[in-house]
Amino acid sequence: MTGSGTDGRAGARADGRADGRVLRGEETRRAVLRRAVEIASVEGLDALSIGRLATDLGLSKSGVFAGFGSKEELQLATVRAARRIFSDAVVTPLEDTAPGLGRARRLCEGWLAYSRARVFPGGCFFFEVSAEFDARPGPLRDALAACAREWHTVVLDTLAQARATGGLRADADLEDLAFTLIAVLEAANGQALLFDEQSPYDRAGRIALRLLRAEAADPQAPELA
Repeated sequence: MTGSGTDGRAGARADGRADGRVLRGEETRRAVLRRAVEIASVEGLDALSIGRLATDLGLSKSGVFAGFGSKEELQLATVRAARRIFSDAVVTPLEDTAPGLGRARRLCEGWLAYSRARVFPGGCFFFEVSAEFDARPGPLRDALAACAREWHTVVLDTLAQARATGGLRADADLEDLAFTLIAVLEAANGQALLFDEQSPYDRAGRIALRLLRAEAADPQAPELA
């Protein structure tokens, strides 16, 4: 009995040490990715390196490398982390808003608020890094393209729901409207950063509202007031 109990305690201690290592590894990975998205949003994904992140966070290079294995995997993990942050900031808050014109308007306003608040220090993470990789075939461009398509789909689906509920005209070209709205939002982000001004966000908000009114079944709808 005594021997069995000792083995059990040793196993528990071993499991505890293993669990502790796993938790520390997860905490390290989260810290690395938090710093990585900050750097990449300002300087691009190519600015990321195992050595730089280890130095910034006071970690060992081997510890950071163990969590990712290569620079490309670090970059891909950074894109995935940024996607989650973006979704939490822009898409998730819409879950309690009913489909319709109000939801479409709130989606645009939420995106502008996300960029204005500098959820990422460099404004929109994807605006920064997509320009870096849009002409460079490979896994990173594929990952960024998937994120861009996903965002386009969110906008398009939101507009389709607004049309289905009678908010937008039946003949509204949703693809054109989604494309234009996204272009306006991204232009506001770029100009606000470049000129260090807030006015592009205000202008983009007014333009987005006009675009929705132009395609609305009732341009005087309360949701667009």
